[in-house]
Amino acid sequence: MVFTVGVRAQPPPPPRWADAGLVSGEAVELDVRVAWLGSRVLALLIDLVVQVGLALVLGAALSLLVLTLPRDVVDAALAGGLQVVLVVLVLVGYPVVMERFVGGRTVGKLAVGLRVVRADGGPVGVGQSLTRALVGVAVEWPGLVLPLLSWAASVTVMLTDPRGRRLGDLVAGTLVVHTRATGVWRPLPPAAPPLVGWAGTLDLTRVDDALALAVRQYLDRLHQLAAPDRVRLGRELWAEVAAVTSPPPPWAAPEWAYLTAVLAERARRSAYRLGRARAVTATLWPELAPAPVTPPPAALRRAAPEPAGPGPVRR
Repeated sequence: MVFTVGVRAQPPPPPRWADAGLVSGEAVELDVRVAWLGSRVLALLIDLVVQVGLALVLGAALSLLVLTLPRDVVDAALAGGLQVVLVVLVLVGYPVVMERFVGGRTVGKLAVGLRVVRADGGPVGVGQSLTRALVGVAVEWPGLVLPLLSWAASVTVMLTDPRGRRLGDLVAGTLVVHTRATGVWRPLPPAAPPLVGWAGTLDLTRVDDALALAVRQYLDRLHQLAAPDRVRLGRELWAEVAAVTSPPPPWAAPEWAYLTAVLAERARRSAYRLGRARAVTATLWPELAPAPVTPPPAALRRAAPEPAGPGPVRR
């Protein structure tokens, strides 16, 4: 369970942050950015390379199939039909199949970190992917209907739409969003001194990485959340952590203070285990241990004297 929410920030979020306008079932605005023209063009270029390779493979397979047919069956109509099948499979079948089985992503979108979702944030369906692909082939890319004019219209629509949607997205009711966060990873605040001793006695064996990441993201964006969402999310996360840790805290404190102490203690124990592992490695295999960097002596750090000029020329 990973929280990536950004609600009514204090201070206000930077421009184009959480601009997808997606809201969860708990009426919390999701911290999701829409994909604009630059990232989508990059994903398209990667997909074009994949589609060219797919066309070559399918073209070779269809050619072998034609060679196995009787000569009286092979004619111009069959060749034209196979070409149409090849174009449909590459331009329409590829994005539909990829978005269906890879969670709304093609190879290009996977590389850039994009994903196609419904306008309400739900997973994209086969019908919506098919609609996007057909509209794209007809009026966007390659644009079988008035290519130059349709390209200009598509770029204009993407630049003017508040959520960067293209014509296929508008018709299918979809949206392309980023799947990678760009927030600044801030250091955790130190644990409150009254809770340090309690945190050292905790059993943290059932605090897995997913729960720790959820706590880390909540604390990292705590300054961006406004009440009552900040308090509610903190209580929900602390309820999950308290269910898998013991003993309970001896002091009354806000939930974020408990979460900070738990995460700081978990990080301390991880650093301790890492230090012990490195010490064992340095003992068994000294050549694998990084050599310590020692500063040069003070005499060597002094500026070297200017070189003397050439001596007098003897005649």
